Amino acid sequence: MKNIICVVLILISIVIFGMRISKRIVFKQNVSGYLKRAATANTIQLAHEQLTKALDYLEAENLTSGYTSVLYETPDEDIDFWYRNLKASQIELKNLNSESALEKTNVLIKLRESLLSGEKGRVTVPQGLSVYPNNKMWAALIFFALFASFFAIMIPVIESEKKAKEKTAANKNNTI
Repeated sequence: MKNIICVVLILISIVIFGMRISKRIVFKQNVSGYLKRAATANTIQLAHEQLTKALDYLEAENLTSGYTSVLYETPDEDIDFWYRNLKASQIELKNLNSESALEKTNVLIKLRESLLSGEKGRVTVPQGLSVYPNNKMWAALIFFALFASFFAIMIPVIESEKKAKEKTAANKNNTI
């Protein structure tokens, strides 16, 4: 019976982790992947196209306002500011009428700095946006999955230690 419980707990954990990973992949396919491409585009038109694809998805999924936080709100989790910043970048790309290569390059550099952060060039996105607006539910599910995985591993370990102690006690009784 304990083995069945362990297997069920592991399967539930795998499903929860798998669904969370799936959500992250879908978000990358529809938002952060396009933002990365917009940031690394070499032309204004290409950057605008990629940024527009990301913004279209955000608007279709209503990911334009709110906070992704679970416990308390911090500025890096403000979807509204992040979204408005993306929209401002899109408008700037769309309205750029200059033929000056320097001005185009400056706009592309500004876009890159807005979209990417750090030395590794990671896309700036509020953490947890891929599961928004269900961040609290997902935090609870991940916590449960970690808890279930821990117990699914610990139950057999405890059982094997218990059997080892019983065997040692039985061997001591036989030698006396």
